Amino acid sequence: MRSSRTAACLTAAAVAATTLAGCGTGDGGSILDKETLTIGVKADQPGLGLRRPDGAFEGFDVDVARYVAGKLGFAGADVRFTETPSSVREKVLQEGRVDMIVATYSITASRKTKVTFAGPYYVAHQDTLVRAGDAAIRNVRDLRGRRLCKVTGSNSWRRVTEERRIEAQLVETSSYSDCVNRLAGGGLDAVSTDDLILAGFAAQRGEAVRIVNAPISDEKYGVGLPKGDIDGCEAVNTALTQMYQDGTAGRLLGKWFGRTGLRTTNSVPQFEGCG
Repeated sequence: MRSSRTAACLTAAAVAATTLAGCGTGDGGSILDKETLTIGVKADQPGLGLRRPDGAFEGFDVDVARYVAGKLGFAGADVRFTETPSSVREKVLQEGRVDMIVATYSITASRKTKVTFAGPYYVAHQDTLVRAGDAAIRNVRDLRGRRLCKVTGSNSWRRVTEERRIEAQLVETSSYSDCVNRLAGGGLDAVSTDDLILAGFAAQRGEAVRIVNAPISDEKYGVGLPKGDIDGCEAVNTALTQMYQDGTAGRLLGKWFGRTGLRTTNSVPQFEGCG
């Protein structure tokens, strides 16, 4: 495994066209120097990151993480997945409890001050989920005065109430699975977040809920790494490029969302840069 990770590091350096003194910049070294890789994923988002009854994780994000880890030279017992809720993503990276996060982690300016992001590995779009029988909500403007879910650690609600200045009634929860449960039970009127997340829940819930199909933003899903790990970031970007070029990305999107009616993109996203 060591030789594979050394090769990944050298490839990343070549891609970045940068002369490096050694593999692993940043104060805490690089993920490329690790013997094992702990990856933070979601455990309650169908189609993206879900913990099965046997304890294993499955979903698009999990498959992307496993592919990237393999390209970096980690496989089998060298890779460990752990649940990482939105509210603790920066914290667990900073404390070294995880080495990488692939968990619908949108790249934002404020987060980039705390985390080094590779990718994005996919660009989703924020949309809205409502009960199937609620025909009154057709776009984000119709959320005015409605009960809207606010997940701790997520920024999706801000794009409705702050960026769009929609005066919705915010109801705070700990996860999107809790949001959807409350929506189905009548305790909420809407859940607004990334369309991949909503598509996963819509597939799980069947005809009980529907996606409004009125996107309001781009959500650039990044691979979160410890701040300053430029070498690791460049290696991950190389792996993500390969994932699209060899057709794996398209196959995974079809596997997890092909039956939801969601239109997905199979071209390599424009990377943000690792600086």
